[in-house]
Amino acid sequence: RMEERLLAARFRYINQQLYTSTSREAAQLFQSDPEAFEIYHRGFAQQVGRWPENPVHRIIRYLRRRPASLVVADFGCGDCKIASSIKNKVHSFDVVPLSPLVTICDMAKVPLADESVDIAVFCLALMGTNLQEILEEANRVLKQGGTLMVAEVASRFEDTRAFVNAMAQLGFKSVSK
Repeated sequence: RMEERLLAARFRYINQQLYTSTSREAAQLFQSDPEAFEIYHRGFAQQVGRWPENPVHRIIRYLRRRPASLVVADFGCGDCKIASSIKNKVHSFDVVPLSPLVTICDMAKVPLADESVDIAVFCLALMGTNLQEILEEANRVLKQGGTLMVAEVASRFEDTRAFVNAMAQLGFKSVSK
């Protein structure tokens, strides 16, 4: 029980570091302490397991109703749940590979060509202080008329309306919230 508490405390500490550093610094954190990523994802899974619905399941249901020909980029993919659950081509990106499907990279610099994906996904993965850079990267890889899907806890933002307005300034139109 004490070990569980220590792991939970470490998860919260790592989570706080991820929200208060850039995506490059997050990658460096996990490279210098590989165990931290495992602890983070174990704590993340425990936390999400207590929610009424995991947002990745909602995203998967949406994607399954879309044509299998659409190409998806999953930013901060974790365990590649999306890639393993749909028929579409999915580019799975994260800073540490929990699966062989993961391409290791900084979310602000993914190895995709401009306008090469139809749907970009951030499911509980908008972390770091360089959100504008990360979202500009998603915009870069999205085809004209592509879809950006963001599932995030409201407490992540001081002002969700300001976030939606900032997204509009990047060229995104809010279709549903």
